Amino acid sequence: MARQPGIHKARSSARRKALQLLFASEITGVGTDVILDEALYVEELGLPCDYTRCLLNGVRAHREELDSLIASTSENWSLNRMPLVDRSILSLATFEMLYCEDVPSSVSINEAVELAKDFGGEDDSPRFVNGVLGRIASR
Repeated sequence: MARQPGIHKARSSARRKALQLLFASEITGVGTDVILDEALYVEELGLPCDYTRCLLNGVRAHREELDSLIASTSENWSLNRMPLVDRSILSLATFEMLYCEDVPSSVSINEAVELAKDFGGEDDSPRFVNGVLGRIASR
């Protein structure tokens, strides 16, 4: 069965919005559930779709597990030393790899690397994100 190109684009957009909202949550200390429920986001960027909400709710529900896995696979980097945006990208992609069975890990990794290219906290963010997620995928 052929993939529908519209689904890929829609999910890419959903991931981008989820990253923006997760990052806003990290910066402000306001939970993503509050941001979503009270519409504390810029509507010009588009309303969060179901997949954006799924990613954000999943990261929130599995935060401890995701943080532990990311910390144990990021060589020489504690969570506190990572740029917030990189940590947010890793959290979203790790959740997707573990819990979204209809998304191949390779797609999650590629999408995360693209987000790191666009938003990453450091010049080597794409390589760092790729390395951490590659180790998680091979577990």
